[in-house]
Amino acid sequence: MATGGTDEKIKTRLSKYLSRDETGIRKSVLKLFLQDKAYTTGDIHGYLSERGFDVNYRGVSAMVGLMNTRLGILRIDVSGQHNVYSLKNEHRPVVKTVLDNY
Repeated sequence: MATGGTDEKIKTRLSKYLSRDETGIRKSVLKLFLQDKAYTTGDIHGYLSERGFDVNYRGVSAMVGLMNTRLGILRIDVSGQHNVYSLKNEHRPVVKTVLDNY
């Protein structure tokens, strides 16, 4: 379970991450993860393409990978043929709070 100090660190990192989001793509991906499901890179790529973002599969893969390593808010399942990403439940309130402010 996340502590208050951890929540503040994540809030700070997430705010900085979103402050550099010129197109809104990062915010869109985080909103997708708030839907409480798990997604492959292909799922995320399709979601973004449907919303008019000009993205390629490798770019989406890199973005989600960086979200995973830099922010520490994603869970990754590598047991299948494709990596499956989801938002860690303990970070859901912090992500929602930060997104509400953007």
